[in-house]
Amino acid sequence: MALLTAVERAAPADAMDVLGVRLREDLGALGSSFLIADHSGGCLARFGRKSDGDRPTERVPIGGTPQGDVLRTQRPASHALVDRTVVTAPVTARGEAIGVIEVQFPGQVAGVGSKKVGSADRDIDRLLYEVGAAAHVFAYAVVLNRRYTDQFEWGRRSTPFQLAAEVQRRLLPDSFTCEAAQATIAGWMEPAAMVGGDTFDYTFGRTTLDLSLTDAMGHGLAAALLATLVVNSLRNVRREQADADLASMALRANAVMNRYASPEQFVTGLLLRVDLPDGAVSAVNAGHVPFYWVRDGRVRYVRCPADPPFGIFPDSSYAIRHLQLRPGDRLLLVTDGMIDRNAIRVDLPAVLTAGVHLHPRELVQDMTRLVRDACNDQLDDDATVLCLDWHRGSGLERSVASGADPSLASASLRRP
Repeated sequence: MALLTAVERAAPADAMDVLGVRLREDLGALGSSFLIADHSGGCLARFGRKSDGDRPTERVPIGGTPQGDVLRTQRPASHALVDRTVVTAPVTARGEAIGVIEVQFPGQVAGVGSKKVGSADRDIDRLLYEVGAAAHVFAYAVVLNRRYTDQFEWGRRSTPFQLAAEVQRRLLPDSFTCEAAQATIAGWMEPAAMVGGDTFDYTFGRTTLDLSLTDAMGHGLAAALLATLVVNSLRNVRREQADADLASMALRANAVMNRYASPEQFVTGLLLRVDLPDGAVSAVNAGHVPFYWVRDGRVRYVRCPADPPFGIFPDSSYAIRHLQLRPGDRLLLVTDGMIDRNAIRVDLPAVLTAGVHLHPRELVQDMTRLVRDACNDQLDDDATVLCLDWHRGSGLERSVASGADPSLASASLRRP
């Protein structure tokens, strides 16, 4: 509560400095820094002291580093240097891996501030707990304050955005990952050099989870504006009509496209609704590519019959298809940028099979990275994926003590 109150009293861009003060005064830390995950998914941008300025001071790779390992496993860790001990903890809210904090303590940690408990080992455990708790609270401070400042966004951008990419990014959910008791959802997008208009979206209700993946024709600002029409029409009917089914949402999107888009323009899409109490899934396919269904380690290609894309015919109708999930099932939705041209070199079913134990957060990033590498970083179209893990029906709470369920996290890549 002291940390939350201090953050609330400070300016939005000063949240990191407030965290450093609390860690120093409460735990005796020598210093601290916040490393935020980059939009590329490949590095963490370090913010230092206020005197270092608003921009990140360093970019740390996620692969093969202690900081990246903490982000991946969602478990605090410590390592000893010559004259100090460094504790690293994940900054995570509801499975959204925002970044990590790195906190330095003097020498041998045998007792720090009022937290002395009698032995070095137990004190390390205590520090891991205390720093982990502070990192969890700080995650919510970041989620709140990024609405009021561009500071965190500066850290997440290692390359400039074109205007079309800026528009497209605003259409995506604020968080690309969300863990709930019944399901975990994670999405990722690798944009083409000329933005292709891909989007994904999700929302949890009390009894339902809605997902969408859309792909606007064309490239650049025109594609981003088409995506804007469809995504916001879907959100509008969903928010205005609580009882609207997927067919009604699809009809609205099609009507908006036919009214405002040019005759030759269209958008494909997959709309899914999951019944949270029992895992029943309803689906509408508006001219989109099939999706993948993983059960018991086996990958099935689901060729859901397709109705016309949004914007093709004013009088299009949309059928609702049904499937039933079991605990442990995984669905993976993709856009055609994941399977077209050079991307076809990536065997997606094999990647899905090999990544069955990965958290959806790591899986979607790994898959799009493989496609990007197969295309030599020259994507002809956006490569976008949306992954759903179904855990169980309603009734039980999520098993966490902080911002992530460590039992769902990906395993460490570093040797013991």
